[in-house]
Amino acid sequence: MVSDLVLYSLSFVFIKSHMTKAYFKRFQVKYRRRRAGKTDYRARIRLTTQDKNKYNTPKYRYVVRFTNKDIVAQITYATLAGDIVLTAAYAHELPRYGLKGGLTNYAAAYCTGLLLARRHLKKFELDEDYPGNETATGEDFNVEEGDGKRPFRALLDVGLIRTTTGNRVFGALKGALDGGLDIPHSEKRFAGFSKEDKSLNAETHRKYILGGHIADYMKLLKEDEPEKYQAHFSGLVKEGLEADDIAEMYTSVHAAIRADPNPQITEKKPPAEKRTWKTKKLSYEERKEALISRLNALNEEGDEE
Repeated sequence: MVSDLVLYSLSFVFIKSHMTKAYFKRFQVKYRRRRAGKTDYRARIRLTTQDKNKYNTPKYRYVVRFTNKDIVAQITYATLAGDIVLTAAYAHELPRYGLKGGLTNYAAAYCTGLLLARRHLKKFELDEDYPGNETATGEDFNVEEGDGKRPFRALLDVGLIRTTTGNRVFGALKGALDGGLDIPHSEKRFAGFSKEDKSLNAETHRKYILGGHIADYMKLLKEDEPEKYQAHFSGLVKEGLEADDIAEMYTSVHAAIRADPNPQITEKKPPAEKRTWKTKKLSYEERKEALISRLNALNEEGDEE
């Protein structure tokens, strides 16, 4: 009598394999950035595909990406050879404009978007025609077309970020809108939008833009956990800033960005000494002297023993 285990193992012998040689010949791997989980090509093709009657006119994108310690904002357009970056702004530039700490929050994202917009419009000589919203009120703002050149239009590219209400990426969007860029959007994702009322609370949104939520957290930590407050806000404490000074700091940063949005060019000096990692090739005489010195050292060690 054949055991159940043998019958179970024999049943797999007669199962036809679909992963044949012909299958793998037809198998096509996905794009490298899709395999790495870096690019959503379904979203990208909608952002980059241009109408044929536009005659090779670039389709501009406002790209926002977040890292652990920085925010990257760029104006780009796609070509067959790759994406071309026209203008870029980074959160690590904000300390030059007076930001004392916190480079990845909602308020810093707003400042980064504002910096990119003003820098880009100045590059294309549109900054005077489209000053944007000079005061951060928190209300929704749309650029109106002037008599001369049309406003610069770009599409928001958020990458793989989940577009939840109040996400930091929409802080960067609001900064670019107030900076004078024309970006199609809805107010439904800004911080302060209520689903019940279906309206944007401008005061709540302004609070986030000026770092009011950071100030509230500072006050809470200072009362409940002073040690954590000293560690978490060490940069602000070192500068002598309190919770009540946060809004004034961000307002001054906005004014400084509008005054001079140009990037700071740093000169890289060549190193004083040329470094090399290759072993120097020795001549016959040098190799001969090195051998003699090694032999003498070995002889001296033998004499000591």
